[in-house]
Amino acid sequence: MNMYIVHSTIVVPLEKVSEVIAIYRHRTGSVDKWPGFLSFQLLQNERRPEELTVQLTWQDKDSYLAWARSDDFRRVHELEKRYPDAELRSVRPTVRKYQVVAE
Repeated sequence: MNMYIVHSTIVVPLEKVSEVIAIYRHRTGSVDKWPGFLSFQLLQNERRPEELTVQLTWQDKDSYLAWARSDDFRRVHELEKRYPDAELRSVRPTVRKYQVVAE
């Protein structure tokens, strides 16, 4: 099986970038305990600092799918919907999924 990488990219108002970074620095970490989970990174675009990408790396696609279908996944994403800042609450990510084909 090949590693599987998921990117969720959001663009937030520039003045709220630090706030969003702080949220991810204090994330729940519930994904960390999932079988097949390898790593989490929050990436900031060098040229467009308002563009942030969550990168999750998994041992394989099946491990990711198990997480994506779980109650833990739903709980984490429900938190986003209840965020007090309406502007940030309305941000929708662009999700891209990648199969690692060479290392």
